[in-house]
Amino acid sequence: MYHVLLRSVRGTLSLILYGLNTVFWCVPLFVLVAAKAAVPLESWMRKCSRMLNAIAENWIWVNNQNQKLIGNTRTDVQGLETLKQSEWYLVLANHQSWVDILVLQRIFHRKIPFLKFFIKKELLWFPILGQAWWAMDFPFVKRYTKSYLRKKPHLKGKDLEITREACKKFKKIPVSIMNFVEGTRFTNAKHRRQQSPYAHLLRPKAGGIAFVLDAMGKQIHRVLDVTIVYPDGVSSFWALLSGEIRKINVHVRSLPVSPELLGDYANDGHFRAGLQRWLNNIWAEKNRNIEEMMAS
Repeated sequence: MYHVLLRSVRGTLSLILYGLNTVFWCVPLFVLVAAKAAVPLESWMRKCSRMLNAIAENWIWVNNQNQKLIGNTRTDVQGLETLKQSEWYLVLANHQSWVDILVLQRIFHRKIPFLKFFIKKELLWFPILGQAWWAMDFPFVKRYTKSYLRKKPHLKGKDLEITREACKKFKKIPVSIMNFVEGTRFTNAKHRRQQSPYAHLLRPKAGGIAFVLDAMGKQIHRVLDVTIVYPDGVSSFWALLSGEIRKINVHVRSLPVSPELLGDYANDGHFRAGLQRWLNNIWAEKNRNIEEMMAS
């Protein structure tokens, strides 16, 4: 009974601090966004973007202290030695929980440029955070199913168009573009439905990273392959808040952007198949890493 009460108190306190931290930093963020929009000069807008990233980095720093002190969560990370804040990265990771995003923000804090990721358009209306993501130039995308595109073929290629527009802004200052290539969080039901060949992963999809690489050209310096493992099992955001997630293991591999990764994904079937094979090999290696990390 005592431990249940302690977890509840710890989780509630941690959640309040997350909320207060978010509101505190969103005030100067929204003021700076207004200032950025008021003076449409390239040099001023670029300076504002750097200040916006600095605000976001401070927000993450406080969240990280929250995780360490109240949540008492320890991370064991390998592979951060050669990373730089002055370079552009494409970050790929397995996806099991919304906690993954907080883990990525924590391990890469001030190691690489601020992480930005593609967000479902519906989340634009998520209180405070949705508007903050918009202010930070996070790209909002609308996903269309194949059946929907058959009914409305004029929407085909819309995702690529949105990606290109977003990446124009990403070219101005160093950025890390995050992509969960499985497209959704791992569950046993999804794994069975997909008949995934990977014991611990869903099937990866190459389209998203192809669009980013096509839009960014050779500006992306490296691809970071991130493997996240929860030794005690995948848990919820509340579990992180209340201190139930005691340890998280993370392995980072830095991979080159080789010529085989650059091409016309939409129209070149040979390139499309080659890129998917490359990603499948990454995922097979990741699956082996997960088994080794779980065994150790």
